[in-house]
Amino acid sequence: MLVPIQITEKAQKEIKNIIANKNIPKDYSLRVGVKGGGCGGMSYLLGFDKPKEGDQQFEIEGIPVLIEKKHYMFLMGMQVDFYEGNDARGFTFINPDLPKRHDQQS
Repeated sequence: MLVPIQITEKAQKEIKNIIANKNIPKDYSLRVGVKGGGCGGMSYLLGFDKPKEGDQQFEIEGIPVLIEKKHYMFLMGMQVDFYEGNDARGFTFINPDLPKRHDQQS
């Protein structure tokens, strides 16, 4: 089965660091999912979890990944990245197929 997401090198490094240093149980995998919709749009979820019935299971660069079957189509083409700046740090979801938004200036 086609792996619907990509994980950047920077994000892979951070995920592996979390697995190694935050007491994540050996039988847990990285769960990637979506939440919501509505006027606020869709939110993306990232966490560690045990496999559940109906999960799609993948391995990306040694990282076990779980995606609920119903979330699969919403995640297709998404890229998980890790941002680290002076103002914030954390995981981000990017769809490289969508053009970046530009603010119009008058």
